[in-house]
Amino acid sequence: MTTHKTDSASDIVNGGWVDRFIPVQLQPYCKLARIDRPIGTWLLLLPCWWGVALASGTLADQQWPELRLLALFATGSLVMRGAGCTWNDLVDRDYDALVARTADRPLPSGAVTVRAAVVFLILQLLLGLAVLLQFNTLTITLGIAAMGLVVAYPFMKRVTYWPQAFLGLTFNWGALVGWTAVKGSLGWPAFLLYAAGFMWTLAYDTIYAHQDKEDDELVGIKSSALKLGAKTKQFLWLFFGAALVLFLLSGIAAGVNWTYALALMGVAISFIWQIIFVDLYDAQDCLAKFRANRLVGLIIFAGLALA
Repeated sequence: MTTHKTDSASDIVNGGWVDRFIPVQLQPYCKLARIDRPIGTWLLLLPCWWGVALASGTLADQQWPELRLLALFATGSLVMRGAGCTWNDLVDRDYDALVARTADRPLPSGAVTVRAAVVFLILQLLLGLAVLLQFNTLTITLGIAAMGLVVAYPFMKRVTYWPQAFLGLTFNWGALVGWTAVKGSLGWPAFLLYAAGFMWTLAYDTIYAHQDKEDDELVGIKSSALKLGAKTKQFLWLFFGAALVLFLLSGIAAGVNWTYALALMGVAISFIWQIIFVDLYDAQDCLAKFRANRLVGLIIFAGLALA
């Protein structure tokens, strides 16, 4: 069974900066690591930055987030998002070949061989380890523990309608390691921030999953978009609402000031806008609303840093 692909359906943009500035031999690897599409890196990075900012802004500390830590997390997120995408594409290459949006990715299209992708994955993991070793012992331990989530995630869409929930557990792990990178220990504000990020991811990735629901149903892949169907918007109110409450509670638990609450007002406006105006039957609109969450994450970080 093959779902025929059109150029407009592909999630790879031809003629972008990778095609213009990167040597031809390296272009498939850049696209395999999604370097040409940074939204995933942002969504992995921002919880790390939140954790650093929240820990730095507690009543006991009240200092600006350390630039060294922010830079390390930025580098690590770029590398590990690439490694995660490489691993995901290795596992899903047969499925990707059947889905319009993913059929011309480097592995299903044959631009990168499986052996070459494995070598590329190992190199990314080694670079990620080099970054991780710059942190304290607890942060290193938590970073290594997260690999279990990374390895398991691609298989979740085969066994549950809630792979988006598993992505939430994986992508928001940075809230914990960001906190421990500052504090050297875990605390309730970090767990509340992690829970908030989980609910946020559950919402935005459900919107994202609506791009593929027809193809996913044809090839037997599960998603929250298929599970919720016409009730999706009702659940988005629940997911985004719970995220907003948990974001607020994390700030209260850490003792940050009122500036953070002002930032969350902007976040609330974005959440309401996404729910009301997203067209769940328009793949391009779903993608646009999904991408809007980068700004949401940046507003949260700015609110925590200023607080």
